[in-house]
Amino acid sequence: MANAAKLEPDTGKSALPAPREYVLWYRNYDSPAIRALVELALGKTPEYGDFRLIRSEELSQGRALRELADHQSRLVDIANVATTEERESFLTAVPIPVDGGLLGFRVCVVLPETLPRFEGIDNLEDLRNSNIRIGQGSHWPDTPILESNGIRVITHSRYEILFGMLRNHRFECFARGVSEVLYDLEIEKDPDLVIEPNLLLAYPMPSYLFVAPGDQLTAHRLQLGMERAIHDGSFAEFLRNYYGAAVAALGLDRRTVITLDNPYLSDESRYVSRQTFSNLRRRLDILSR
Repeated sequence: MANAAKLEPDTGKSALPAPREYVLWYRNYDSPAIRALVELALGKTPEYGDFRLIRSEELSQGRALRELADHQSRLVDIANVATTEERESFLTAVPIPVDGGLLGFRVCVVLPETLPRFEGIDNLEDLRNSNIRIGQGSHWPDTPILESNGIRVITHSRYEILFGMLRNHRFECFARGVSEVLYDLEIEKDPDLVIEPNLLLAYPMPSYLFVAPGDQLTAHRLQLGMERAIHDGSFAEFLRNYYGAAVAALGLDRRTVITLDNPYLSDESRYVSRQTFSNLRRRLDILSR
């Protein structure tokens, strides 16, 4: 068969360029919402050429960001994580919140027997005095945010390990974003993990797409694609499709909101966060329809 292939006539047509391959961090690739958004943004920019999205190796968040910053190995091309001023200093951010700002709104995944510990908590001082420990990733920006607000935090470098730590009573609350918690529990399939029904932790923490510091082409493509999606309404449709059910199911309008400060944002992201917070009620109303 190999020899026969050599006898095929030359048609004179040049081969089509191979699709550009983008390696998406595995946790984003495995998230139906984030993968769909990256595909939406890339699909809105056909002038940049065809593309193919590839799942990265299973890297911790800290390792993924280090690989992205170095970018010599090409283990990661795109990652979606919460932003900080430090991350924006060594990576290239696409400064549009991928979930409309919902990542900074957190509910507690808990064990049923610990639910009474959360009763009577109405403000930040109550939460501090409750001695409730919150589990978070050691590389996640939530950890210093929570600690700077006087909350005790227990950490691990691997997201998957934190669920086991919760089951083993290493902490009482695994704080998960409104935009991700239902997907988390669907994957875990553990009836002993429940969502605490009354509290909503809220802090400004936009979640961006990040690329390597010198990869301006990918950054421009993603930002242009997301801006086009915002203008033609497909971004709003994306938010409703992937987050509307979660907003309604979690009953956010009935929860006690405990607002925390985030001192780790750049000026640009602080502005984005102010806009996000000021539009919170309208956004939640739209997503609940």
